[in-house]
Amino acid sequence: MPLVRIDLLKGKPAPYKKAICDGVYRALRETFNVPEEDRFIVVNEHEAENLVFSRSYMDIARDDDFVVIQLTVSNTRNVEQKKALYARIVVLLGEAPGLKPGNIFINLVQVTTEDWSFGNGLAQYAM
Repeated sequence: MPLVRIDLLKGKPAPYKKAICDGVYRALRETFNVPEEDRFIVVNEHEAENLVFSRSYMDIARDDDFVVIQLTVSNTRNVEQKKALYARIVVLLGEAPGLKPGNIFINLVQVTTEDWSFGNGLAQYAM
């Protein structure tokens, strides 16, 4: 459980995209206690006309390295864990691939535990 969607402008090399995936996964493991191998990430690349964003909303400078990270997670985390996740993602993606904090847009979507099926038509987390 989480499902991670990463959106960025087209043209970045594979190691750059892998660094983003690795950083987000590491942050999830460290702050949300995500189990090992619970790694489901989709990377979408867009032409400039298909990734529209403000370059200055909330007085935050953004450029063509802008990345949208949307995480679908179970609604089992508190506000402090969420803040820790956001901060850790920014630190790790600053280290590799070298993203500026203002270029990292994070959106958390919360669902209930029964909203997941990891295969075989089962709701593995349903209680």
